[in-house]
Amino acid sequence: MNKPIDTFWNLNLRELRDTLRKNNFDVYLADNCEEARKIVVDEILPEIKPKTVSWGGSQTLAGTGLYELLRDSDEYEALDTWDKNLSNEEKNELRRQALLVDCFFTGTNAITEQGHLVNLDMIGNRTGAITFGPRNVVILVSRNKVVPDLQRAMDRVKEYVAPVNTLRLDMKTPCVKTGYCMDCSSPQRICNVWSITEKSFPKGRIKIVLINEDAGY
Repeated sequence: MNKPIDTFWNLNLRELRDTLRKNNFDVYLADNCEEARKIVVDEILPEIKPKTVSWGGSQTLAGTGLYELLRDSDEYEALDTWDKNLSNEEKNELRRQALLVDCFFTGTNAITEQGHLVNLDMIGNRTGAITFGPRNVVILVSRNKVVPDLQRAMDRVKEYVAPVNTLRLDMKTPCVKTGYCMDCSSPQRICNVWSITEKSFPKGRIKIVLINEDAGY
């Protein structure tokens, strides 16, 4: 059989898709990040017709190329919270405004086989937007984020995702030196706000693109 790993994940992602739909999420399947971008551009955006868009921190989103596409498009007013020319105060104000956009894009730290999204934030702008505010939320989920259950999801976030992100962001936290969570009290601690999303409310507000490819952290 050609590409047995992709076939394995295709079977599992289809099952996860069905579970997520029972939890009131709209769900799409993509073979890779390029196809995920195409699904967003050709299917999701024409359906919801947003006027304003923004995003949370997500390496998966960056990997699809959607950030540049949305930022540079003349079709949407984009609140660019990733703009490196902005001060921290300006970025935080944009993050506040982003809670009221028509469509918010992000990834997820983990997704369980029961169809639950698990996220941990430093500021809470991403978890807040997933929970309430934006009219629509599009979540890009690569296959490496899938875990069996809630405990494994939380373990994944604390033992892998958070330390890797502190290294990426050059934060001054103990896990940068140890490579694992120290449950620190650092001023730059990024593990502050948990969210667990069991179902989409209203139905279809949260749209998930499952990607049969490893991406992000």
